[in-house]
Amino acid sequence: MARIVLDLKKSIEENASDYFEKAKKIKKKLKGAEEALQKSLKKLKELEAKKEKLSAEEEQKSRAKERKKEWYEKFRWFISSEGFLVLGGRDATSNEIVIKKDTDENDLVLHTDMAGSPFFVIKANRKKIPESTIKEAADAVCTFSRAWKLGLQASDVFYVKPEQVSKKTKAGEYMGKGAFMIYGKTNYISNKVNLAIGITKENAVMSGPVEAIKKNCWKYIALKQGDEKVSSIAKKISYKLGGNLDLDEIIRALPAGNFKLQ
Repeated sequence: MARIVLDLKKSIEENASDYFEKAKKIKKKLKGAEEALQKSLKKLKELEAKKEKLSAEEEQKSRAKERKKEWYEKFRWFISSEGFLVLGGRDATSNEIVIKKDTDENDLVLHTDMAGSPFFVIKANRKKIPESTIKEAADAVCTFSRAWKLGLQASDVFYVKPEQVSKKTKAGEYMGKGAFMIYGKTNYISNKVNLAIGITKENAVMSGPVEAIKKNCWKYIALKQGDEKVSSIAKKISYKLGGNLDLDEIIRALPAGNFKLQ
């Protein structure tokens, strides 16, 4: 039970007035205390969220260090939206390796008529390669050719069987490293520059057509031709995808040229 203490030297009205003033002060203090409590709770939530983010980033960083890279990561590569591994050469030497050592009889080889373009190979793995995967691989050939740097939106991309690709030339001709002769019928396919980069569930950096990256990555960014240098765009990509990715790995996953985030 609450106790009320009256000042007998004051009238009832004066005592009531004193209590009213005290009540106002207490109410004001309570309001201030409640506001301070809410601010403290908000700050606590922000700190907890920051801690969780840092923990997630540290975990991602740790996974990246511990993750054993797959053999195909030394090439350009992506997993198609239908689950097929697609390999591409980075330069003349890796073009040579991809075609000579990592192409089997049921695979498909893709290339473009543009000089200096990479060879790409769709690994069949004893399965029928769907049109969607061929289309994605064609987009990759176009994107990682000189078309990106030149600002072109498409290129003359074709696909053939592995047995149609050879180092054999006519008498007096020479085939340099990374270059091959194509014999027989070539199958041209429509294509476009089409690029995204993301992080797979295994914490690998994967770049390729948007459809493939979207299907296989838990976080990704689409890119288009622009005026931003690769070193600058790599930093933005790292920030957008978690803030702790290896910039060199991002740069290696991108075609030659300039960029812009979509």
